[in-house]
Amino acid sequence: MTSATPAPLTTPFRFESTAAEVVAGVDLTGRRAIVTGGASGIGIETVRALAGAGAEVTLAVRDLAAGDRTVQDVIATTGNKQLFVAPLDLADQASVAAFNAAWDGPLHILVNNAGMMASPEMRMPQGWEMQFATNHLGHFALATGLHGALAAAGGARVVSVSSSAHLRSPVVFDDIHFHERAYEPWAAYGQSKTANVLFGVEATKRWADDGITVNALMPGAIRTNLQRHITDEELERLRAQSIGEGMRWKTPEQGAATSVLVATSPLLDGIGGRYFEDCNEAAPNEPGRRTGVAPYALDPEAAERLWRASVETLAS
Repeated sequence: MTSATPAPLTTPFRFESTAAEVVAGVDLTGRRAIVTGGASGIGIETVRALAGAGAEVTLAVRDLAAGDRTVQDVIATTGNKQLFVAPLDLADQASVAAFNAAWDGPLHILVNNAGMMASPEMRMPQGWEMQFATNHLGHFALATGLHGALAAAGGARVVSVSSSAHLRSPVVFDDIHFHERAYEPWAAYGQSKTANVLFGVEATKRWADDGITVNALMPGAIRTNLQRHITDEELERLRAQSIGEGMRWKTPEQGAATSVLVATSPLLDGIGGRYFEDCNEAAPNEPGRRTGVAPYALDPEAAERLWRASVETLAS
């Protein structure tokens, strides 16, 4: 590594770009993809874009009926019938293990898209805080369990859907699961989203020899079922605050664009361990702004520590 910081990677795409525009001209024929949470919100549009480019796509979802409806919708709009639905509950490690055991053959693209946001305090039987257990530990177990399939693909990509909410909190290693500190929904969400970025940093380092790259991203502000735990009043407050800070809302098609770019763009060949927003690599966050990436989210020491803590937690 050199001491000079490289300029952020830029692309021809921007805030307004849609998933279809980002993937135009990319041929994914013969590629296999998994999209967690592929039956709602930006997950649907991520599936549609990948299928439209010719990929075989598996929707890893809790609601199988919603998955089946999405499959029929995507087939109708893309003509691609290589779409499958498989059960996956990221909060349930047994479900993750069963999904991994059932997967056969190479995996070229894994989009860790599912998640929960700002929920009331909930815990797993193990005492794990639910947002961290779902957003990070579930996807960590999924990706590491599928490592062999990703390595077999050659040049596989993992997409870690994070959020600008990572700016709200680093991973608090001394009390990840809020056993000592008071539970705060947004702090818990922010911590889990920082973990999504740190996962990409460490996985890219560990899996470099396998040709696997992992990048994280902020999809943008999109009104989806992700906000089911947020009251309308809170949402309006956030909307007003966002507008005041220059933040604009996206359609689901625009919200899926950065995920699809990270998953498919030739511009990112061999690129990993980075954080993207609005279809470009994010600059460092400036204090008082809700854009950019926090230095703690890209810290290699924190990334390694999180990996070790995750392995230990799942083994306990």
